[in-house]
Amino acid sequence: FFLFFFFFQGLDFDIARKASIRTRDLRFLELINNIEERKKKGEHDSKVFLADVYTSQGRFAEAARLYEEAHQETKAVEMYTDLRLFDKAKEILKRAKKESNLKQILHQEAEWHQSSNDPKAACEMYLTVGDYSKAIELMGHHNWIDQLVQLVRELNQGQTKELGHAAGMLRKLGQYNSAVEAYRKMNDVESQLQLYIEIGQWQDAFGLVGDRPELKEKVYVPYARWLAENDRFEEAQKAYYEAGKEDEAVRVLTQLTENAVKESRFSDAAYYYYLLSSQHLEMAEHAEGSEQNLLLAKFKDFRSRAEMYHVFDALHHYLMDPFTQNLPEALFNMARYLCVISGDSLPRGISRAKTLIVLAKQSRQLRAFRLARLCYEKLQALIIPSHFVDTVEMESMTIRCKPFNDAEELLPLCFRCSTTNPLLNTQGHKCVNCQQPFVFDSASYDILPLVEFVLEDDISDNEAVRLIETESQVSRRKNLSKWQETDMGKVQSLKLTEDTPDEDDEDPFTQRLMAHEQGSSEFVPVRVNRETLQSMQKSDVIVRRWPAPLRYQYFRSVMPDSNLTLCQHCNQLFHSDEYVLRVLEKGFCPFCRHDVNTSQPVRTSNWP
Repeated sequence: FFLFFFFFQGLDFDIARKASIRTRDLRFLELINNIEERKKKGEHDSKVFLADVYTSQGRFAEAARLYEEAHQETKAVEMYTDLRLFDKAKEILKRAKKESNLKQILHQEAEWHQSSNDPKAACEMYLTVGDYSKAIELMGHHNWIDQLVQLVRELNQGQTKELGHAAGMLRKLGQYNSAVEAYRKMNDVESQLQLYIEIGQWQDAFGLVGDRPELKEKVYVPYARWLAENDRFEEAQKAYYEAGKEDEAVRVLTQLTENAVKESRFSDAAYYYYLLSSQHLEMAEHAEGSEQNLLLAKFKDFRSRAEMYHVFDALHHYLMDPFTQNLPEALFNMARYLCVISGDSLPRGISRAKTLIVLAKQSRQLRAFRLARLCYEKLQALIIPSHFVDTVEMESMTIRCKPFNDAEELLPLCFRCSTTNPLLNTQGHKCVNCQQPFVFDSASYDILPLVEFVLEDDISDNEAVRLIETESQVSRRKNLSKWQETDMGKVQSLKLTEDTPDEDDEDPFTQRLMAHEQGSSEFVPVRVNRETLQSMQKSDVIVRRWPAPLRYQYFRSVMPDSNLTLCQHCNQLFHSDEYVLRVLEKGFCPFCRHDVNTSQPVRTSNWP
């Protein structure tokens, strides 16, 4: 070895090589070959060569000194770095005033700590050199949640990349509140929204959307899917509609309706058809031309189907349940209503045979024997459910013992022309004389004492409502004329009297009501002007305030003493007592299921 070292210092590589060969020291032989190659490339600094020899001998301090004298500090740093003597490498860089390379040394030290199974020291070193990505990975791998949260709080808002990485790691570890804090700090609303959606915090997601309509779809569509997955299909349909996915909302509702019909849940089917009609009416408001006409036609069709299923649900329960809450008169009116409105075609699930069975039973009980006989004759051509066959056959024979007439008190009366109508009108629910359509109570389906009127072409709905709300001087004098004052000296009295026939004749609406052609084949509605509107008592007028593009519908009560209620949500009419009874029983409108606790209060008219 000494022979090798002596000749090597003198740069006599031939003798040094022979000495290495003689001693079979391959390591030094490889070093000599390396130095010769470097000399051929133009490197002639003997101090560097000698330092390489000291390094191979383990004399690192002397090698480092020679590297520094030769201004090859990088080699010294590499030597100490390979030896994991990072502190000495840092000292060399400081002496050489190369602090810019200090970060690289620290990074290598951190990697060494990580590979040496000292993740805490490695994490600290990564944070020191500003390599937050690797520090966050280490924290996440070892579930150091507190350190992650602390790091998020120490980072500034401009470090969005690091904040996003930390938020993602917290999200992966299930620390959603801390992840939200990171997203909020970096002002990343969309990521925060996606996190709320991922963990199902829908109220927070809706609150975050706020006044950002562009984010509405991103919340309501996954919300609707979540609702559908949890069997909350009605709410899912509303969510799709809120997201602007009208087609998807209609598809969900249509599927719900079909399922309800298949399962004989006719009340639910009626409700779903009502929702479908309402959605098509809202869509028609933003459509034009033929598309609007198509949507309005679907609105009317779905609305009609909703009423038919609503009626048939009561008939179905009457036949299938041991008890019923409906009176015979109500069942009679419902069955008669359904027979007339359905015509020759019925929606799927509604049984004509069951409808006729109910109508025949109630007609017999209410002494409408002629109608009952007609129902049994029609049943002969239909397929009757097996458990009703014996009953129908027996009653169809015994009905022949009854008179061939109907009780007069059951015959429908037209409140416009006072004409008595047949129980079953093949032309529909309208008067056979004046063609005035009947208005039904949506609970008992009794005919209401209402007459529909229309406005003259130059009167808008808003103006008509304003005129009705404003009582005229004639109307006020008419109210005052009901009070008769008597002065008997020391005694004065005030008596409420009935209107005289002359005062009734002065009513402009009554005059227009009677001005119609007897036996006309075409319906001519009562058309009123401004004077007639202003003369009306607003308590006698009911207005169905349909949304655009439909016009308002106006009805005048010809029996002011009758208390009627209009549901402000679905525009269905009821006898007030019947409506209050149904609301107290179920807590919502019997047709649209609108919760009365969250809607407008029940009123006997729709005037404030």
